[in-house]
Amino acid sequence: MNQDTSPRLTELNAEITGCRACPRLVEWRERVAREKRAAFRGEEYWGRPVPGFGDTSAKVVVLGLAPAAHGANRTGRFFTGDRSADFLVASMYRTGFASQPTSTHIGDGLKLRGAWISAAVRCAPPANKPTPAERDACLGFLRRELELLEAGVVVCLGAFAWDAALRLLRVRPKPKFGHGATFELEGPMLLGCYHPSQQNTFTGVLKPEMLDEVLRAAHDKAGRLR
Repeated sequence: MNQDTSPRLTELNAEITGCRACPRLVEWRERVAREKRAAFRGEEYWGRPVPGFGDTSAKVVVLGLAPAAHGANRTGRFFTGDRSADFLVASMYRTGFASQPTSTHIGDGLKLRGAWISAAVRCAPPANKPTPAERDACLGFLRRELELLEAGVVVCLGAFAWDAALRLLRVRPKPKFGHGATFELEGPMLLGCYHPSQQNTFTGVLKPEMLDEVLRAAHDKAGRLR
């Protein structure tokens, strides 16, 4: 397990965090970081594009949609400091991918084992809805990330991440997203999973055991790749 980024991943992460390609996203992420949420008034927000993190020898990539405005856009690490993080990382802990069941802030001691967490879009978007052009502007970062990691399995959290991964792989026609959906042709295997947003977890659309099942499948698949 190696949490230190390789030189090429370090270079990629520097490019990601310095990106200002999408004016709408730049304006929004920086405005949120200035205005802040009342509960986090005393904190300094990250307010920049968010790089991936985890085990650099990982064969499993957990792919989200984009940074949450007051989650990763605040903390600087995907799925850190919000309810979605609580739900996802607890499952990753139960399934052997995480060293602890919580992800609250950088420096909290969280280590990932055999997994890397990333997202289709690196900046927090207004209303959590990136445009197709913003998605496409970020795909080059994801392509390079998957190549450097030599990822074998991508767990797509939600339809947006599923569509982005298929676009990256240039798959036509696109297989339909669904919880537990799988796709494997050339490149990494894709596993579909409902996003651990409050909209899904509070309503029971996504239950802990459902997420555990998908992550265990990813774990088993990755084990056969080694």
